[in-house]
Amino acid sequence: MLIKRTKAISKRRRITLITETGKRERAALVVIQPPRLTEWELDDLVDELKTLVDSAGAEVCSVVTMTKRNPKPAHFIGKGKAEEIRELVKEKEIDLVVFNDDLAPTQQHNLEEIIDTRVIDHSQLILDIFAQRAQSREGKLQIELAQLNYILPRLTGRGIELSQLAGGIGIRGPGEMKLEIDRRRIRRRLVKLGEEIEKVRKHRALQRKQ
Repeated sequence: MLIKRTKAISKRRRITLITETGKRERAALVVIQPPRLTEWELDDLVDELKTLVDSAGAEVCSVVTMTKRNPKPAHFIGKGKAEEIRELVKEKEIDLVVFNDDLAPTQQHNLEEIIDTRVIDHSQLILDIFAQRAQSREGKLQIELAQLNYILPRLTGRGIELSQLAGGIGIRGPGEMKLEIDRRRIRRRLVKLGEEIEKVRKHRALQRKQ
């Protein structure tokens, strides 16, 4: 199912959903239907996620809905269902799979390994949209802080490309050594962000007094 985008594409830099060439990524949505949710409510849930993904700059090309009472610890939706989504990704040349729920770092990593494409969850999507719209210095610092706190526990295996989330943080290098360097630099950046945010708040408080 192809959903046409009618809004103009923003020229602002996309942190998550736009490739380096500026091409809009093709996204598949995975929406889990909670127990006792009506079909009308499910449609609203799907429409809301479509709107968010569209706002982030990706093109929604497919929607997968399913009912699940207890998320699986390893893959959230189960390995078999993940393999079905992998076939959908290949068939429709999907670049990105977006879950309407929040995924644990292990679940996200395992899903990426099976589906063989990038997987993001609801929180990461919201952070991306906030990053696009942040105007004040403090707002931008707060968003970067939140993004780095999000990605830090996810630095395992192929994981998420740092260059797409935080402007190329980390030194390029082989295997796990690269991950350890990235972790150290991210932790240092987190400390610095906290200090910068505190300075901005103090400056704003001083301006109010004046």
